[in-house]
Amino acid sequence: MRIEAHGIRAQLPGGWEGRISRRRPVGEHAPRRGQVTAVGDESGPVLHMANFALPEDRGDFGSGAVDLMRAGHLLVALVEYGRDSVDTALFPRVSRVPRVTGRMFSTQALQRVQRGQAGAQRFFTLNGRAFCLYVVAGDHREAAARASDANAVTGTVEVSPA
Repeated sequence: MRIEAHGIRAQLPGGWEGRISRRRPVGEHAPRRGQVTAVGDESGPVLHMANFALPEDRGDFGSGAVDLMRAGHLLVALVEYGRDSVDTALFPRVSRVPRVTGRMFSTQALQRVQRGQAGAQRFFTLNGRAFCLYVVAGDHREAAARASDANAVTGTVEVSPA
């Protein structure tokens, strides 16, 4: 299944769900408990992809979805930041969505600690747009396998220039 919106495209493998949405500008609504929103005043798109059913109500970094995760599950979020982040030290310029490795996964990389889960984060600028790639494995012992799955799905992501 192909999804596309806001200059972001992805091809999802069978059994995966994905959604691209634009969050409200900061200050337009109060975040739910546990929800983390990206820094900045601009409203950027968020891509969520998962190999399990995504709930309709979820935060930028997967709050709401990570609560449903089990062994074998993987959540991939691509969160766009504001123009002020483009090409900064934290957001280096790349030519494609960066890959993750099993070694990058850690309980310390989670936005909110969930028992047994592990996460990985990569910050980057692609085509003049700043992003955070955030990946969560439902079981930290499966990090290497989930990294391979994440790379397969993020390898299909295309980002149009700003």
